[in-house]
Amino acid sequence: MPPLYPRHPPPSLSPRAVALFALAAGVVTANAYYIHPIIGRVAETFGISAAEIGAVPALNQVALALGVFFLLPLGDFVSNRKLVLICITVQLLSLGTMALAESYGLFLAASTVLGFFTLTPYLLPAYVSKRVEGAQLGRATATLTTGVVAGVLLSRTGSGVIAEYGGWRAVYGVATGLMALALAILAWRLEGKAALATTAPGAARYGTMMLALGRLALAHPRVLLSGAIQGLSFAIFLLLWLGLGLHLTGPKWNLGTDIVGGLAALTALNLLTTARLGRWADGLGPERARRRLAVLQFLGVASLALVHLHWLWVMLPITLTSIAGPVIDVTGRMTALREDPAIRTRLMTLYTTIMFLLAGLGSALGTSTYAAYGWNGIVLASTGLSLSVVLATHLGYRLQQRGVARP
Repeated sequence: MPPLYPRHPPPSLSPRAVALFALAAGVVTANAYYIHPIIGRVAETFGISAAEIGAVPALNQVALALGVFFLLPLGDFVSNRKLVLICITVQLLSLGTMALAESYGLFLAASTVLGFFTLTPYLLPAYVSKRVEGAQLGRATATLTTGVVAGVLLSRTGSGVIAEYGGWRAVYGVATGLMALALAILAWRLEGKAALATTAPGAARYGTMMLALGRLALAHPRVLLSGAIQGLSFAIFLLLWLGLGLHLTGPKWNLGTDIVGGLAALTALNLLTTARLGRWADGLGPERARRRLAVLQFLGVASLALVHLHWLWVMLPITLTSIAGPVIDVTGRMTALREDPAIRTRLMTLYTTIMFLLAGLGSALGTSTYAAYGWNGIVLASTGLSLSVVLATHLGYRLQQRGVARP
């Protein structure tokens, strides 16, 4: 029987190597967000309604949740290098198909497959954590996180500009080229041997492990609640941006996709605020901090009504939600990462799965609501979701207080 742990520890990764992994993670993450500024143009090309085009981001997010749930545990049994390269290759083919698709059905199917194999950003942190010194772990994790956040930000800004001057198909053509670059980087830098180092002696088979996730979920309701809170918060983000993509390029304002993409650059504010607010949450406690952030998010969402006066008013809700949203995610993850280290990865699998399942709700709700009720529907739906987040964070705080008070 081969040894479960490598005889020699893998060589430590240099900061440059970690930066390359962050670049790859950002490229992969970006794939889900190119659609936001260009969703109206894609719908026009295929001759479908705003409600129908909503299936693209919705199924992409649901497929991502299912991919994380079913594929991520394979990281304990299969070489991380092999798993990542398979996923990247499938995504590369999916993006090429989206760029060339002549039918809506093929475009939708390719986008859904793309989402299911979005595993790389969730495998790389564990891979890197085993290959850096303990004193460098925080820096490496922050570098990877910055890459993911940059991917989200730049994808929407770049998508809007490229589509305005080259058409929306050019967006997915560029995305295909970037994925080819990510594939080359990961094939070059990833090692395959140490992937089994996380498999403990006597580890359960895959099927048994999946069943154990259910038992773990029942034993940690606060983690499930955190996943649901973040899922609703992320749904607000998707609802807002899909609604803006349709509203601002629609007949009322008739703006270009480059303007919508430029507005997305405002969310770069969270690169400056998230780390600082994360330290604030450390001192205050995640549940208490999350409850206050939910109120700030609610104020931002409520200000969406001002967009009726002029489209520039959208900068206020974008700013407030960009400050609050990412830190709500940070505080949610803190509730899982405070648990026993032996189960943290599985708890994060549950957290991430619930988050993206509910995010799919935001995608579906965004386009269908806009098709039926216009911008007023987006405002009301976002406000309702935000109020749900406020109430859920209060419930999380009360559960935490009961846990502390319990002897």
